[in-house]
Amino acid sequence: MKQGLSLRVSQHLALTPQLQQSIRLLQLSTLELSQEVEQMLDENPFLERAQESAEREDFGLEQADTPVSAGDRESESAPDFVANYADSTVAVSQNNDETTPLSADEGPSWDGDGTTEMQPDDGEWGTDAKARANNLGDGDEADATELARSRESLQSHLHRQALSLRLSEADAGALRFLIESLNDDGYLEESLQDLAHGLAGDDAEQADDLVHHFTVALGLLHSLEPAGVGARDLGECLRLQLRARLDATQASGQPQERQAVLALALRICAQPMELLARRDVKTLVQRCGGTDAQTREAIALIARLEPKPGRRFVDVERNIVVPDVLVVPVGKTGAGLTPQFRVLLNPDVMPKLRVHDIYASVLRNHRGGSDAASYAGLQQRLQEARWFIKNIQQRFDTILRVSTAIVERQKSFFTHGELAMRPLVLREIADELGLHESTISRVTTAKYMATPFGTFELKYFFGSGLGTESGGNASSTAVRALIKQFISAESPKKPLSDNQISDMLKEQGIECARRTVAKYREGLKIAPASLRKALQ
Repeated sequence: MKQGLSLRVSQHLALTPQLQQSIRLLQLSTLELSQEVEQMLDENPFLERAQESAEREDFGLEQADTPVSAGDRESESAPDFVANYADSTVAVSQNNDETTPLSADEGPSWDGDGTTEMQPDDGEWGTDAKARANNLGDGDEADATELARSRESLQSHLHRQALSLRLSEADAGALRFLIESLNDDGYLEESLQDLAHGLAGDDAEQADDLVHHFTVALGLLHSLEPAGVGARDLGECLRLQLRARLDATQASGQPQERQAVLALALRICAQPMELLARRDVKTLVQRCGGTDAQTREAIALIARLEPKPGRRFVDVERNIVVPDVLVVPVGKTGAGLTPQFRVLLNPDVMPKLRVHDIYASVLRNHRGGSDAASYAGLQQRLQEARWFIKNIQQRFDTILRVSTAIVERQKSFFTHGELAMRPLVLREIADELGLHESTISRVTTAKYMATPFGTFELKYFFGSGLGTESGGNASSTAVRALIKQFISAESPKKPLSDNQISDMLKEQGIECARRTVAKYREGLKIAPASLRKALQ
């Protein structure tokens, strides 16, 4: 084998630790960022929350926390929804640096430069407001989640009713077991035989005895409130509710017509659920009797029943969306004047961090000590804290830049609503800001913007375009809004079909095929014309 030397030139991408952290922080949501900050505060002794106002470090930003002028503050406080943000002193920070926040050029490593002197980034970063999980004030400690957790559960509600029943010890135990076997919707998913065999094992005699007690307990469970609890399937759940209504109707002596409709609804629920789901009135009339009008009235009655009896008892976690960006109108608007909008970072989601100056000073004073390994490790942690603060600032600066570009391109939406949305793709914003499309995708994922029309994810403002007769493009978001508007104004007796909606869009100059209309309608969770007519 002949040995030799060769020279090869190649290119490869190397991500420094600080660049990897910057990318990871950029794609985190507000909640995930808060958790990341808390974890870093626990792990890094050089990082702390700033309790006092201090000068913000400068990372090439030409404007940082510039106080809002009196005139701007007055104009911002005019609209009702801006009142929540009127006390904020955060202004628009502009970044004219040609290097993007995710650039790795000339980026230092975690090892630092070997100095422990206080750096500009050792100061605090953030706003006076601590990051919180909601927009409630200090006096609103008992939020919706806490109130929901204090509500009575379905099992507790049923156990309390069971106390009023005079049962033997065996039947009472069987009833308690069935109550605890219910799922969150109030259904009994396992059969009585499976429950009995799970307790008795291979003892067939004991299993039969348990099935007997469970059968008695199931009948008692069906008599408890809410009606329909303990059902094994949807059909049984609806029948239990209808029987309870029929018994109440007969006891109160209501008209026979009402009782006839309830009885017909019971027979309909005994049929396969597919017929009811399709609103197959003709087949249901043939199988269940009754007139066409009675069948339609019975179907409407069934539609008003509760398919999940335990739903109102479920401890549902209330997830409150906290916007990362606030868009507020500024200046006076009037006839012939174009409204102006200001984009602000929400101070409630911006953590206020700084390097612990006492610990940094101690480390600086002990430079060159006997324990070089410990000193190097602490220096590493100090540099890590500095870069963490910087990367958080870069994260919010990038979010602000992208949001400002979105608002500039979607001004019509902020003035007239979603019908005025224009087509927009990630590449347009990426080219304008000099960033990569993947960066824009990270920024617009799980980040929210508060607007005069509500709070939306940043991705909401991006959409494909549909061709128009004039040669331009119409945003798919605007087309969806137009379809929703057409359907909301349709006649209940003659709902619009997808073909008719497609023709109406063509009259507006928008080329939209029937299949596209159907896709947009399904995305809006709107039923087809046949079901809309039966439901109204």
